[in-house]
Amino acid sequence: MRALLCTQWGPPESLVLGDVDDIEPKPGQVVIDGHACAVSFPDVLMVQGLYQFKPHMPFSPGAEVAGVVRTLGEGVTEVNVGDRVLANTGFGSLAEQVRVPGHLCIPIPDGVDFVEASAFMSAYGTSYHALHDRGHLQAGETLLVLGAAGGVGLAAVELGAVHGATVIAAASTDEKLALCRKHGAAMTINYDTEDLKERVKELTNGNGVDVVYDAVGGGYAEPALRAMAWGGRFLVVGFAAGDIPRIPLNLTLLKGCDIRGVFWGRAVNLDPARHHANVAELMRLWRSGAIKPHVSAVYPLAEGARAIRDVADRRSTGRIVVTLRD
Repeated sequence: MRALLCTQWGPPESLVLGDVDDIEPKPGQVVIDGHACAVSFPDVLMVQGLYQFKPHMPFSPGAEVAGVVRTLGEGVTEVNVGDRVLANTGFGSLAEQVRVPGHLCIPIPDGVDFVEASAFMSAYGTSYHALHDRGHLQAGETLLVLGAAGGVGLAAVELGAVHGATVIAAASTDEKLALCRKHGAAMTINYDTEDLKERVKELTNGNGVDVVYDAVGGGYAEPALRAMAWGGRFLVVGFAAGDIPRIPLNLTLLKGCDIRGVFWGRAVNLDPARHHANVAELMRLWRSGAIKPHVSAVYPLAEGARAIRDVADRRSTGRIVVTLRD
């Protein structure tokens, strides 16, 4: 089978397309014939050796796949050969075959193609866990989303609006903000041309926001924290800006607010019952049309490195997907 391989730490351009042996499932696992894989910022970090987990080389990046179950390992009862499924893999999905635990396979709804399916779970799973399990977002509250046009950010905009919050989307261009408005943002801030803290205060009549969803970090975190309402919740989702901010902790005292970490991948493993309940709700919303992944570009497997480069350079909106078969 073909696979996009990381054979040395480096930029996306160092990845190579190669042929590797077909794989077989171990007990409790299935092998999926992959059709599409959405790429994300962790892929950028992983191929450079900067992610918190470093696979053994050679490996394929790509953390989520949509495809067809090829073979079953001993004891698998959750799916059957031929089922259309999506799954989060952590890595390895930029290949024509991938092996995952059977219980992680989620049926793809009828009428949904592989490209859209591959772009769904990590973005919406992360954002649902962040807003509901960690942020306890309530209808009528105000939510500020930083990096709102990215994969997880746009999912947070949609989920916040669906559940009755007033969503303020912050992004770096007017084009990205227009997309956010189409996905449910009530108000927008261009943080490249506007003062983030002052603009939040203007939009909230000086009250500040109840929840901040920060997938960006860098220089935007502190002004967002300063613009929070009393008793607010600041959600640390990621650091797409590249820099991990240093926060003056006196702000949490002055605001009576919380800073809460969001690590969806670990939460899935530690509390699978809650994860399955979250997935059930997300699938209900997806089937109803209330949420829908936005895919801004699609590349073939041979151009998978270009897809990861686009994410690294923040040229994407929503998700970028790599198709795995000609």
